[in-house]
Amino acid sequence: MARQEAKKDVVIVGLGWTGAIMGIELAQEGLEIVALERGHDQDTVPNFQYPQMIDELKFGVRLKMMQKPSQQTLTVRRNESETALPYRSLGSFLPGNGVGGAGTHWNGLNWRPQAEEMRLRSYVTENWGEGIIPADMTIGDYPVTYDELEPFFARFERVAGISGTAGNIKGELREGGNPFEGWRSEEYPMPAMPSTWDGAKFAEAAKAAGYHPFPSPGGIASRAYVNEYGMQMGPCNHCGFCERYGCFQYSKSSPQTAILDRLKQYPNFTYRTESEVLRVEMAADGKTATGVTYFDEKAGEEVFQPADIVILATYQLNNVHLMLLSGIGQPYDARTGEGVTGKNYGYQMNGGVTMFFKDEHFNPFIGTGANGFCIDDFGMNNIDYGAEGFIGGAYWRSGQTNGQPIRSMPLPSGTPTWGAGWKQAVGEWYGHAMSIGAHGSCMSYATNHLDLDPTYTDRHGRPLMRMTFNWNANDIRQTQFMKSKMEPLAQSMNPDLMQSSFKKEGAQYDVRPYQTTHNTGGHIMSDTPTTGVVNRYSQAWDKHNVFALGAGNFVQNTQYNPTGLVGGLAYWTAHAIRTQYLSNPRPLV
Repeated sequence: MARQEAKKDVVIVGLGWTGAIMGIELAQEGLEIVALERGHDQDTVPNFQYPQMIDELKFGVRLKMMQKPSQQTLTVRRNESETALPYRSLGSFLPGNGVGGAGTHWNGLNWRPQAEEMRLRSYVTENWGEGIIPADMTIGDYPVTYDELEPFFARFERVAGISGTAGNIKGELREGGNPFEGWRSEEYPMPAMPSTWDGAKFAEAAKAAGYHPFPSPGGIASRAYVNEYGMQMGPCNHCGFCERYGCFQYSKSSPQTAILDRLKQYPNFTYRTESEVLRVEMAADGKTATGVTYFDEKAGEEVFQPADIVILATYQLNNVHLMLLSGIGQPYDARTGEGVTGKNYGYQMNGGVTMFFKDEHFNPFIGTGANGFCIDDFGMNNIDYGAEGFIGGAYWRSGQTNGQPIRSMPLPSGTPTWGAGWKQAVGEWYGHAMSIGAHGSCMSYATNHLDLDPTYTDRHGRPLMRMTFNWNANDIRQTQFMKSKMEPLAQSMNPDLMQSSFKKEGAQYDVRPYQTTHNTGGHIMSDTPTTGVVNRYSQAWDKHNVFALGAGNFVQNTQYNPTGLVGGLAYWTAHAIRTQYLSNPRPLV
């Protein structure tokens, strides 16, 4: 029999960005809260201290900040005719491990979705008609609008300490910002970071081509900053160790930097590490949750933690797995189209061009995770879907993030991968290359989904989650469109050599090379319980005291990095719980 802990008002599963936000917001209500984190404890001091943190081999290559497949993994297949096999070596995506989650090792790029992305199906049908949407494409509208979320986007940006240049403040377009972004109520909390030469060179070429370059928005402090919780950030020194690393000087936005040290001061908040939640427990009538059962690694036993409210704030893949195991929402069946949990899994469609310049030096050891300049001229609200034959879009960015010699050594195609030829090429080309990347949307499809694997189990005897995912022709057309526009711009910069990397027609998803840790969908938001798992307040349709946060709520993936939408939805949900649910626990829709 599982050991039982004293009942709490709230149990939060996971202590990354969304868990930290929900923790501090609900702690202010005086609720007794416990957060359960599967991984270890970690903080800027001593865990991210210099010089131990900037160990490329340990963190960049051996992935010491990431989830271990032995802790949790899933099986992967590209279609239902394949046999799904376990993801045994991290490659395509890298979920974080420990307090702070993936918010500790991200690059810092922070975006809001465009207003059109929040009502994508309506936007498409209003402009091109329902017939333009492929039969297997399951895109939809969010049950909450950009206008409703705007104050919560702004609040997350203030808390996280985002640097950037606004392009649209209350409908007034501002020089130097993104003219295609959704309206903002205020300027970014901090001015944009300075760019390295490659970003500036790209911006100059883009402007000459008639495009609208603007500095990359990101959670990298351009100056000293203090947020509303009293948490401090220090200005970044462009050390080049953002992605896959914790920030040793309090410059990168993370749960540690923005929230956790203040949250830990609340006497009504506690957290337990090395506590892996196995399932959400239900009342006898199945209509509400009674708490969660977790495995205490330190004691080696199962523990039941009763609570009045259960908040699922783990990484998207784990949230969906817990819901499937716990009977939250009807499991999605790709053959019939019935069910909701596991539906609309999405990823990201990227491509890019690398240029080599013999006589230009880019000093790649200087950089930040959100460095450089972007354009949004080929974003989702800027493309004629009817004329181009696809639904989607991408933003472009150029700006070096690091010059780490093991992971970041761009060389001309055809270069030997080892030996004297490789060494000669490194000597000739290191520091002489720059790139432009297209970061694109990924639509949702009936075939791409998550469910429980019938064969493989984890160390606790639970079925692994199975991912069925492959690239779709629509998204391939999108990335090939970006290629057709990007190559002429790159050529206008007169490189000595140039090479492109875009997925071609017939490309198959490959789980081995890293792509992004932008896994989305699976417990999507919806207007009705038959079309999604959670309502407009991230509340489970069939279990009113269960709330699920994170990118699992995404109806389809946007063209942007997901953190800004994840953070805005977390504050939106926290506000709904505080102002509507606590006084009268019930379904809010």
